[in-house]
Amino acid sequence: MSEFLWVEKYRPKRISECILPENLKSTFQEFVDKGSIPNLLLTGGPGVGKTTVAKAMLNEVNADYIVINGSMNGNIDTLRNEIMQFASTVSFSGGRKYVILDEADYLNPNSTQPALRNFMEEFSNNCGFILTCNFKNRIIEPLHSRCSVVEFAIAKKDKASIGLNFFNRVKEILTHEKIEFDKKVVAEFVTKYFPDWRRVINELQRYSATGSIDSGLLAENGDSSIKELIGHLKAKSFTEMRKWVAQNNDIDTTALFRKLYDTASTYLEARSVPQLVLLLADYQHKAAFVADHEINMVACFTEIMTDCEFSK
Repeated sequence: MSEFLWVEKYRPKRISECILPENLKSTFQEFVDKGSIPNLLLTGGPGVGKTTVAKAMLNEVNADYIVINGSMNGNIDTLRNEIMQFASTVSFSGGRKYVILDEADYLNPNSTQPALRNFMEEFSNNCGFILTCNFKNRIIEPLHSRCSVVEFAIAKKDKASIGLNFFNRVKEILTHEKIEFDKKVVAEFVTKYFPDWRRVINELQRYSATGSIDSGLLAENGDSSIKELIGHLKAKSFTEMRKWVAQNNDIDTTALFRKLYDTASTYLEARSVPQLVLLLADYQHKAAFVADHEINMVACFTEIMTDCEFSK
């Protein structure tokens, strides 16, 4: 399965291969060169390379490690059993072992996170921890204090060069996979999802199923679908809005909410824009916790439809 997914097949194996701002790359490379990786809290948006960096560093120093997904296996018993079983044994390589805890911000801050703090102390002589999260404010302060916090932020001055580096990486992937592509279309995908590199690769793999990536995909991947949604909201057509959500339930809600936020002044009366902002912020927060994203989206759009005034 991992060889089928491009994001796994082409995941960088060394820090030198990772596409990062120079200040971040030099920090991680220094850890590797010293052969000593401290407890880390890697924070930043989705798809920016947090887990890739963690794995690359540990591969380079030849450390034994396990990966635990906090959003899927985040209960105390799972953590206790997996971490204790792994951390309490001696490493085959003879060095320090590590636990990569992905999506640690999904761990319960009142029970599981405090327990993790105790694990980090108990096994500190034998095992290190690398936590990744999208929202560092959801990680309790005692865990912050036990880790070096590294933010995956891209300065404005670095965006162009980072984007170009990733564009070149994507071209290499497509060429290796023998996919015909239009460079302008690939550049459009990179620009649209920047800096979510995982999303870029996944989308390109999805659209490459036909054997080529050309300009026809831009129309398919454009804004027409969102304009259709706005039309349903303006017409207060609850039924059509629900159909739209059902047909687009795999859409990236973060990108969708951002698009609605950026274009609010074009379809709403000025006095309704602040209300839209409050609703989007509320439902974006809820999206991280709900069990059914379709219901959450329908609820959000229902409130927008009833509480906001649309332009004539």
